[in-house]
Amino acid sequence: MDLNGGTLLAKTLAGTAPVVFTLHGGHLDSFYRGCADEGIELLDFRHEAAAVNAADGYARVTGGLGVAAVTSGPGFANGFAGITNAYADDVPLLVIVAAPPLREVETRELQGGIDQIAALTPVTKWAHRITTPERIPDLVGLAVRRALSGRPGPVALELPIDVAFRPVNPAHVRPAGAPRIGARPGPGRRALAEALEALEGAERPVVLVGEGARWARDGGTLVEFAETTGIPVLYGGPASRGLPPRHPLNGHGVGSLVALAMSGGGSPDVVALLGFTPGLSSGGRPGAVIPADAKIVQVDADAGEIGRLGPVHVAVQADPVETMAALLAAHEGRPWRDRREWAEKVVNAHRLMDLMYADAPDEVGGRLHPYHAARNALAALDPGAIVIADGGETAGWVSSAITATEPELLLNHGHQGHLGIGHGMAIGAQRAEPGRRVVQITGDGAVGFHIQEFDTMVRHGLPIVTVVLSNDTWGMSVHGQDVVLGAGNDLISRLAPTPYEKVAQAFGAHGEHVTEMGEVGPAVRRALDSGRPALVNLAVSNEVVHPMTTAMLGDVTAADEIVIPYYENIPLK
Repeated sequence: MDLNGGTLLAKTLAGTAPVVFTLHGGHLDSFYRGCADEGIELLDFRHEAAAVNAADGYARVTGGLGVAAVTSGPGFANGFAGITNAYADDVPLLVIVAAPPLREVETRELQGGIDQIAALTPVTKWAHRITTPERIPDLVGLAVRRALSGRPGPVALELPIDVAFRPVNPAHVRPAGAPRIGARPGPGRRALAEALEALEGAERPVVLVGEGARWARDGGTLVEFAETTGIPVLYGGPASRGLPPRHPLNGHGVGSLVALAMSGGGSPDVVALLGFTPGLSSGGRPGAVIPADAKIVQVDADAGEIGRLGPVHVAVQADPVETMAALLAAHEGRPWRDRREWAEKVVNAHRLMDLMYADAPDEVGGRLHPYHAARNALAALDPGAIVIADGGETAGWVSSAITATEPELLLNHGHQGHLGIGHGMAIGAQRAEPGRRVVQITGDGAVGFHIQEFDTMVRHGLPIVTVVLSNDTWGMSVHGQDVVLGAGNDLISRLAPTPYEKVAQAFGAHGEHVTEMGEVGPAVRRALDSGRPALVNLAVSNEVVHPMTTAMLGDVTAADEIVIPYYENIPLK
């Protein structure tokens, strides 16, 4: 095909985007043709939100850029939800959005009448409308660099159909900056010295690794830093990858700090936040998870994030991985303090949930206990799987029982708590890591948002296993209403006992329904061994409340506060 706006866009993305997650729209046909010519894979979906979620999951797994393309109007509106999720979690995406012809604006045209750039501006780092095809290479380079630099995030380029199909004279296309970023910035001398002093003097330090370290594509610096300093590492955020699962300094999730305090093991005196932003992932304001009296060393590429929820003692505006390397170099040749006893306490703290539910019955009210069901499902996985947790309390049960397996990566809900991301995330993760098994564990509420994507998995031969914890309710909602409104006063929080395994079978996937605890593990293994997309539907009890739900309600006995779900109580005075 002759060079035009769409094919030029594909040519510019070649080498940067091996795959584009999309759903067909005729506005983008020239771009699709260009992708085929350039060897860019087009992975098509049944709903645009799932396509953007897949680009999001791909980015979280690879630590790089995810690319999605949606058609104009309704396609853009459908995909918008996925963009907002990526924006809230600082995920680098390039979203290509089609549009009607520029020359037909304000003619009541098909799929027009919406200022898509205006709608995108609040939920992207940068959004721009392409008005001439010759500018495509420099605009793509600008978009990619903005998505990946500093604190990452989604960007969008709108491609009107007349720009996409307009022929381009190669002689009129100027050379442009490459769609990639250079070296990431290291710490300043004064900040480095202050951080080093704090860590050297700490008796009970911990490192919390967040998304900011994820995008640096660490090639082993975190492991070297932990082993050299002896500091235990915990992780948090929606894409949790810290030290290798069995590493002796792997403290697992940030919730281990709560378990540590509850078990009487003490609390850290220095907390180093490496690309970790306090907030939802740390239980809100200081004191909930991170001790209020701990000395905080915060390292972030975005200076605006440092100190967002409270004062920090050492502020380092720099790339977290570059900072770790600089700290090691600055301390080279000198021994670090022996912290083995402290590290052992931190590492063992995450098993508190195992102890909490060890004596819980396998069944409650004639259905499976959700903790044991999730744990048995996870125990059936081979080490190195990628696990996606979707759903309200379901995500909590997965996080609580994750010690039953050794995942390569756990993708969890981010700051929006966006239900239904699981199918898209799983597809993006499987495309990013085709050699690993990808398992989505979801609730029966969340699975219904995009269950049609089993069609996508089957058509593209993606052997993703979905495990549904079916309790016939929106669990977090009904349990929260029981407390706030009184038991038995729940509203619109009940679901039908749907045989989701039959829905999956209708799309051509493997499906099973499980009602006995002893069959959970074998059913998951059969699903994995089938080599096909699969769904295992577990009938779990809705009578068990996850501690996370209770914690998110705050003090329900307070007489001078209004109890509300999910946030701090509202003071009456």
